[in-house]
Amino acid sequence: MNKTSSALDKLFEFNKITIALNKVIERNSWDQEAIMPSGALVDRAEEQACLMVIAHKRQTSNEFSDLLNSIKIENLSKNESRQISLMKKELKRALSVPNDLIGALAKHTTLAHSVWVDARKNNDFQRFLPQFSKVLELRKEEADSIRQDTDLSRYDALLQNYEPDIKSDYIDTIFDTLRPALVDLRAQVLDRPPVQEINGHFPVDNQRALCNEVAATFGYDFSRGRIDTAVHPFCSGSGNDVRITTRFDVNDPLGSIYSTIHEVGHALYEQNIEKEYNFSSIGRGVSMGVHESQSRIMENQLGRSEAFSEWLFKKFLDYFGDIGIEDSASFYKSINSVKNGFIRTESDELQYNLHILLRYRLEKWLIDGHLNADDLEYVWNEEFEKDFGLSIKYPSDGVLQDVHWSEGLFGYFPTYSLGNVYAGCLFEAMQNQLPSLNKNLKIGNLSEATEWLSSSVHQHGSLYSPIELIRDASGFEITAKPLISYIEKKYSSIYCLG
Repeated sequence: MNKTSSALDKLFEFNKITIALNKVIERNSWDQEAIMPSGALVDRAEEQACLMVIAHKRQTSNEFSDLLNSIKIENLSKNESRQISLMKKELKRALSVPNDLIGALAKHTTLAHSVWVDARKNNDFQRFLPQFSKVLELRKEEADSIRQDTDLSRYDALLQNYEPDIKSDYIDTIFDTLRPALVDLRAQVLDRPPVQEINGHFPVDNQRALCNEVAATFGYDFSRGRIDTAVHPFCSGSGNDVRITTRFDVNDPLGSIYSTIHEVGHALYEQNIEKEYNFSSIGRGVSMGVHESQSRIMENQLGRSEAFSEWLFKKFLDYFGDIGIEDSASFYKSINSVKNGFIRTESDELQYNLHILLRYRLEKWLIDGHLNADDLEYVWNEEFEKDFGLSIKYPSDGVLQDVHWSEGLFGYFPTYSLGNVYAGCLFEAMQNQLPSLNKNLKIGNLSEATEWLSSSVHQHGSLYSPIELIRDASGFEITAKPLISYIEKKYSSIYCLG
């Protein structure tokens, strides 16, 4: 064995232990939201803070940096070179953030999340405000640490946590194309008569059973995962332990079904990454935008397609009996109905991105110092009424509806819409390459679609950058046009637009 191989093995083994530690931290976060007893919160905050400080110390240790700097990049494989590149980037970023700030962020985001749950339940933003303000200031401090000696804005410094190598001006260019098309189409759709809605009796046990069947139909491996309930559905984990959550409402089975499909999209990305990449720097999804492309293409382009609705309609009749709709064509329109509303996660494809653009605008103002935490609720309500024409009465319908800011995830929101744009590109390519796609969807056969996504996206993990990955999988440069075309065609048909 030559010296480079020996050093590389030692480096990868060192990094493997750090990654394993971070997996434990992530599983603790899942536990907190899914099954942790409420009285354990204070202990969990301390535990997470200690674990994150330990992981940060490993990542910034002389041992790690010495091993990393000892590697000669000549004659390395693509896999190895990419890992070295990612580790160097992670090291540089980690060295810029002090250990005490890492601990403070872990502790206060853990506490803030619990306060957010209570404040949301009681519609009391003022209860959440002190913890929110603290988390916001800590994230701004982190951003300032990261962007030293760079040309990054404070917001762009945080954006790199979720969409590496992309800046907000790139996102702005895409969103500036997306927004006017959506606003114009929404005006036309909302001017049309509403479509027929499903109604009936939807027991939680029946919803849970259908969610399990749908998850398995989409390819979720229950031997390496599980479905639980949470206030805000999410996916957590990687490799051989990828867990998802959903939520149930006896009056709205579509919420649980499509939340499950959405999170299964995330989970399949992680479960289908090349096995040899596990516990390495390329063993996770490359970005939240790419991750979101997988959840949204599963939920919308496939899960809400006219073809798949034929299979799902029959399942609804099996599990719930009479749902007030006689045929799959009407069911298809129902699951894609457009209604102006407050809640992002319950919004249709047409309006979803408008919800994201609002949050993106507000969090940029917060991080860059143009909006104070004390004024957030008022400005949210004001901006929402401008965008949606609705007046917010309850914070749970507005500033408290999303979990992200309680966890300090500033820079995360734009990846949702960026993911929709990626999904639009991927779906156009998928349709061109899979002529039997609709035929299979009609009978609930998702294997062709999931295998295409697995070979084009999932298996690569973080081997390629987000833009490289989506561009190569699609066969063309990233643009919002495929998404706009798909949405216009779909809703023009459903609402009989000219």
